Amino acid sequence: MAAADRLPVAIIGAGPVGLAAAAHLLEKGETPLLLEAGETAAASVLSWGHVKLFSPWRYCIDDAARRLLQKIDWSEPDLDSYPSGKELADHYLLPLAAQLSSCLRTNSKVVSVTRLGFDKMKNSGRDQAPFLLTIEHRDGSEESILARAIIDASGTYTTPNPLGYSGIPAPGERSSASQILYRIPDVHGADRERYAGKRVAVVGSGHSAFNAIIELAELARELPETQIVWVVRKTDLTTTYGGELGDALPERGALGSRVKALVAAGAIQLESGFHIAHLQTGCCGGNDCCGTSLISQDGRRVAVDEVVATTGFRPDLAMLSELRLNLHPAVESPTVLAEMIDPNFHSCGTVEPHGAVELAHPEKDFYIVGMKSYGRAPTFLMMTGYEQVRSIACELTGDPEGARKVELVLPETGVCGGDGCCLPPPNRKTLAVSAAACCGTGTGCC
Repeated sequence: MAAADRLPVAIIGAGPVGLAAAAHLLEKGETPLLLEAGETAAASVLSWGHVKLFSPWRYCIDDAARRLLQKIDWSEPDLDSYPSGKELADHYLLPLAAQLSSCLRTNSKVVSVTRLGFDKMKNSGRDQAPFLLTIEHRDGSEESILARAIIDASGTYTTPNPLGYSGIPAPGERSSASQILYRIPDVHGADRERYAGKRVAVVGSGHSAFNAIIELAELARELPETQIVWVVRKTDLTTTYGGELGDALPERGALGSRVKALVAAGAIQLESGFHIAHLQTGCCGGNDCCGTSLISQDGRRVAVDEVVATTGFRPDLAMLSELRLNLHPAVESPTVLAEMIDPNFHSCGTVEPHGAVELAHPEKDFYIVGMKSYGRAPTFLMMTGYEQVRSIACELTGDPEGARKVELVLPETGVCGGDGCCLPPPNRKTLAVSAAACCGTGTGCC
């Protein structure tokens, strides 16, 4: 066995998909090295622990992880119930991490990945060189680690999109940072005092925005002086509320229905077609506060005490700057995958099955998986990531047939955009999928 073959497969990130990757590799006889920046596994999940998932437990547990947990005294949750983030961590991810403790290192932030002795420009012998990872520890010290392959499952939760409508922070956004929260607030717990009785703007039109609006609306029923302004860029909200009753994930569909009802009842102020061009900190007029004003490109102004930014996330690619990656110029996901998920053309909740082949890069044995593999596209589901890492584990352990036998069945959203069809990109072979269609329109257009 060559020396490089004795090196571990390094997995960056110990969230749901990173832990699943470790379980699959372990099952295939590989000893992975799992590197987590946080103090514990599932650190990002725990940071939104108060949020209830719209996917039931049956879509949250990876098969290899389940087999590993069944070796101990682990009670599988009710597969039809819906966990919160904290429940997902407490009852699944942390017990799984305990089973993987021998290969898990926390407080280990990966700050750069390259090939040992090779910058991006060097060619000869590149594929045979091991990967070199630089790890930053909590005390600021750094360490170098070698690996024979890399699975980047670091996610996107720590790199939210800015409020500015041009893709960069709007003027005044940075200076207003103390009044902006880039996540779903815990309004019934730790964040209650911050939002109780305040005028709050929720910016964004996805499921995170729905969760924030619903939670704030419940707070407003307790404290009627609490006001909610929903700020969205879209003018036509026809498809914004999702599949509702046509969604194969009922809790996902219910989120849109509840927000739609709140808008219809006048419980929230809707500002649509609002492109944030500027933020201004100062007094809010008659509210006796010193808050923030959101100013639209067309001159409209929304004055609030607090801003909740649920504008999505983007991948942090800085640590990968010396690797040769094939990323879509807009979506920032692997190019082949981008053709399946680009929200400019694809609005269904389902996606063609994909694995090691579709996620490969010019940099041999390097893969981006999970939420980060979707780049800036917002439609990722955990079970997609589980199938990704199952395929990659096969590829990295000499099972190319298993890597290419990819199947994926995702719940339908019940909604499509455009002309109602979600056709696969031209000149692309469609992989075998057990689910027949993604549109839910009865037309069989997918």
